[in-house]
Amino acid sequence: MEISEYNRNAAYEYARKWAFKRNPAYYDFSEIGGDCTNFASQCIYAGAGVMNYTPTFGWFYKSVNDRTPSWTGVEYLYNFLVNNDGAGPFAEEVGLDKLQVGDIVQLGRATGDFYHSPVVVGVSRGKILVAAHSYDAFNKPLNSYRFERARGIHILGVRKG
Repeated sequence: MEISEYNRNAAYEYARKWAFKRNPAYYDFSEIGGDCTNFASQCIYAGAGVMNYTPTFGWFYKSVNDRTPSWTGVEYLYNFLVNNDGAGPFAEEVGLDKLQVGDIVQLGRATGDFYHSPVVVGVSRGKILVAAHSYDAFNKPLNSYRFERARGIHILGVRKG
């Protein structure tokens, strides 16, 4: 399976364009649990260009009723990205100091329950800037959020198959 580079600039440009509005190609989950991971997946897809159509455990969106849990669920997205050995983007968990534009930060409680998936859109002098949906944001300092735990998801590349 061919491995290609993740297009971080495309993920950034998608986040910039859609941070304060909704792409009509995707359902807006804001009123039914939140739209943050849906938006993160859209940004990742903009940079990856490949979905994984494996039922249940893949990562794809065809419609509101035809998608995988990983497209919209915080924990499911993490599990897909760090365990994916098939088509689509693959990643590793890293410290926040290793994040780059187009990567994902997941915010959680002390118990380890992660609940938010902002997209990294800037890193400057150790300060991480993010974009997100539900509470729409772009270039928002990560340290302005209230959270007890955070994990970084660094996208390593994309498998095309």
